[in-house]
Parts: sequence; C-alpha cells; structure tokens
Amino acid sequence: MKIIDTISELENQLQGYRHKGETIGLVPTMGALHQGHASLVERCVADNKISIVSLFVNPTQFNNKEDLKHYPRTPEKDHELLERLGVDYVFSPSVEEMYPEEDQRVFDFGQLDKVMEGEFRPGHFNGVAQIVSKLFDIVKPDNAYFGEKDFQQLAIVKDMVRQLQMPVNIIGMPIVRESSGLAMSSRNQRLSEEQKKNASDVYKVLNESKLMIDKFIPYELINYVSESINKVSGLKVEYFQIVDGDNLQPVTSWSDSDYIVGCIALFCGEVRLIDNIRYK
Repeated sequence: MKIIDTISELENQLQGYRHKGETIGLVPTMGALHQGHASLVERCVADNKISIVSLFVNPTQFNNKEDLKHYPRTPEKDHELLERLGVDYVFSPSVEEMYPEEDQRVFDFGQLDKVMEGEFRPGHFNGVAQIVSKLFDIVKPDNAYFGEKDFQQLAIVKDMVRQLQMPVNIIGMPIVRESSGLAMSSRNQRLSEEQKKNASDVYKVLNESKLMIDKFIPYELINYVSESINKVSGLKVEYFQIVDGDNLQPVTSWSDSDYIVGCIALFCGEVRLIDNIRYK
C-alpha cells in the first residue's frame, strides 16, 4: 500500500493503469474509519484491479466551525486498517493541496438539497459536490463507493455525476450497524458508553415505526418517532422526514411512492448523528 499526499504523484501513479484498461475504484472518506467504511473498501478491492481510499476532512462541507474542529482524525489507525484490507493507494492531501485557491463553484441540485440536511446545514452539499468532483477528476475512477447512511449525500453525488456527465459508476452500500443497532459513524468516537447506549434507541424506534405504517399516515408517524426519541435521555431530534427515496420530497400518503424512506438527524449531547430506514 502506498500513501500519497499530492495530486501530481497520484495522477502519475494511475496513468499506467488507465493505459492498460485496468479498473480503478475509489472510496472517498474523511478518515476516522470504522466497519462501515471497511465494507465499502472490501467491495472496492473485490470489484477493481486498483483500489484507492481518500482520507481528507473537507472544510467546505462544514457549516459549523466547531464541528470541523472536533471531527475525529485517526490517520495511523486508518492506515493500519486499509493495509489489512488490501488497499493499493491511500490519498491523504492537505487542504492547500486540494484547494490552492477557493473553489467558487455553485451547484444546482433543484429540490434535492433543499430538504433535510440541506435545510439544516446550508452549503453542506455544495461542499460535498466540490470535493467529490475534484476527487473524481483526479482519480477518474470506474467505480466509486458510498454508504447509504448518508442517504441524501448518495442522491446528491448521483445527480452531480449526471450533471457533469462523469463516466463513473456510483455504488451505494447498506448501513453497517453496531451490535446495539447504532449506525456506525466516525462521530460515534465522540460518544460516551452511556450516550452510545441511549443513541441505540434510535434504531429501535425506527424499526418499531415500520410496523405502524398500517395504523399511521406519514405525518402521524413523524410525530410518533420524534416524540419517542426525544423521550430518551440526552437525545434531541433535529428533523425526521418521510420522503420519496428518489426525489427526497416529503410524502403525505403511503401511496405517494413505491420507494419511501424515513430520514432522521438528532443530537446526542453535542454530537450530531443521522440514520434512515426504508418503509417500502
């Protein structure tokens, strides 16, 4: 495994593989890797001749400077995991390397980024699109892998690829959970054991809510889920929305779509967590 921190060196390394027609896979990450990331990496290594994982905490997607400051960084541990998983290249650039000058591109995602995360984290998805498009331009991967925990991000990346006509296959991978049901996240490292236990109730409530779609219309289920989670010590729901899984717009009836997903963001103490569940 080779660790690279400059764009020019990575491009030089990959040039020969492209000429040979070797498949290249990319897993973009912000580091602080966990088993959810590992599932993406394993699939990438299995699918492609050459596998690349980027480790870069991207400042343009943080609308909260404190969140950026406290985002966990564990490079040595990350490198050990990626070595074990058989990754070929790790790309760990500096902020100056990725943004020698300010990226002033503004993307238009229509209504996709106006709801949920887009509503509560203005500018977040524009920052995601900036960094992911940069990585795609540098690596030119055949396949790129993203977790379905970041459900809205996956939809945004797919739309960005469509808009920019990038020849990359976007592969979404299922949420990986801890034994308690808590969705794996780099931010979980900031939780105490008691907070983790409390946060695991989120998945329990989401699972219970799946059994209630015959009794409640979406609006009523939103209230039930939000109230149930807010009763748990230390948890505070920021939003829970039930949306069409394709266009991310809220549904008012279970007959509105054949693909319906519930998406939640909440605070556990000062740590912001997200999760989702498919209803149909």
